[in-house]
Amino acid sequence: MASNTHSDYPLAPVQFSRLTRRGVMLGLSLPQLVVLAVAVLSVVAGLYTDGGMGLAWASPVWSTAALLAVIPAGGRKLIEWVPIVARWTARTYLGQLIYRRRVIKPRPAGTLALPGDAAPLREWEDPETGAAMIHDPHAQTLTAILGVSHPAFVLLDPGEQQRRVGGWGRVLAAACRSGRIARIQVSERTLPDSGTGLAEWWRTHGTDDGSWAATTYAELIERAGPAGERHATTISLALDMKASSRQIRTSGGGMCGAAAVLRQEMSTLTTALRAAELTSTGWLTPGEVAVILRSAYDPAAAPALERHGDLGRDLAIAGPVAVTETWDRLRSDSAHHAVLWITEWPRSAVYPGFLAPLVLSNGILRTLALHYTPVRADQAARDLRKKKTELISDAAQRRKIGQVEDTAASAELDDVLQQEADLTAGHGVLRVTGLVSVSAPTIDDLDAAVAAVEQAAIQASCETRRLVGQQAQAFTAAALPLCRPV
Repeated sequence: MASNTHSDYPLAPVQFSRLTRRGVMLGLSLPQLVVLAVAVLSVVAGLYTDGGMGLAWASPVWSTAALLAVIPAGGRKLIEWVPIVARWTARTYLGQLIYRRRVIKPRPAGTLALPGDAAPLREWEDPETGAAMIHDPHAQTLTAILGVSHPAFVLLDPGEQQRRVGGWGRVLAAACRSGRIARIQVSERTLPDSGTGLAEWWRTHGTDDGSWAATTYAELIERAGPAGERHATTISLALDMKASSRQIRTSGGGMCGAAAVLRQEMSTLTTALRAAELTSTGWLTPGEVAVILRSAYDPAAAPALERHGDLGRDLAIAGPVAVTETWDRLRSDSAHHAVLWITEWPRSAVYPGFLAPLVLSNGILRTLALHYTPVRADQAARDLRKKKTELISDAAQRRKIGQVEDTAASAELDDVLQQEADLTAGHGVLRVTGLVSVSAPTIDDLDAAVAAVEQAAIQASCETRRLVGQQAQAFTAAALPLCRPV
């Protein structure tokens, strides 16, 4: 039998769609069109009122409006910064940038001790599986978290990589066909190694015969502190309770019915993961979820929580004690945090495993979160038709006024046509959002870690941008496996 070679298993490259930057007309967004309309009206009013003198008197209005519409700053036009700055100013005035735990006043039973817009989240423990289900009463979602273990992808041969990529694609396709999934979040985070692996190995393979060597070795392992870092991966599954209302009523209604419907989706996901040769370590219990939440806000306590299994395993007290949000970073109990948004995925064809420089970065406490939002086939078809119509009409309008055709617009049209062809062929459509949360004990260490992550993203052919004015909300979406939106 001939041995398999790389040519027998070609590793197919993939290409991502570009970030849509379409406007309402001629690439201009609605705020730009509004301020440009104000500028034109002020010019016309000034001319009709007092001719040239009226135009001069109205110059502060039309010049300011025109500058707001055309001058870029930080990847946005100035007019697009107005609502962000206004919202930030309002939150500052209302004192929403500072959170302090009320130690004496207890929280309502069943709620998670989280700040900001995550405060209404409630805990529900499934009586059948023992899994922790997080209920969002505002978004009407119910989320369960699955631990996943997997071999090092970059060490596999190309044929095995291609097969596993196909298996993961089938997992996402099943989520698209379900119609009841609101969001899937894949979180890959680095944690300080607490030494529990060494202790577990000694309990399994060690020989504790009471000798001096055995006693010394056991004491050394017991006293060993964090000596490195380890990686942990979770997959969070959020059920859309609005889209599943009929099935929930059929299953008994209320939280019990929603939990029954979510269990069906959980079973489907674990079966699909098994087919993709991803090993699940079980759905996380409330105590395990509490450790993740506490470790995210207080990384210094993570090793102690893992070494002592009975500590910090209560969701009612798993949140932070203090949080202070600034324009471009977040300060929690024992760390400073910053969240980066992956604004551009590779524009050229890349092979699976292209995120290896970002995932395998050493010496940095970070969490890479990928949010997959399934889109129903009929809605995806409507959106693609709308995008195609707008792109074609914008191109015709540019030709009519003599404007040079933009290559980026042509490439975006090609992406839309390719997505439409894939949808017609039976593939699902997902919106993917990538976030990277970086943590460090000091501000200087945080800036150095953010620079290292940005460089690793460049090596992965990705473009990142540091989020501003929304770091608290972005942190809950990036660092916590709760399927939170941004």
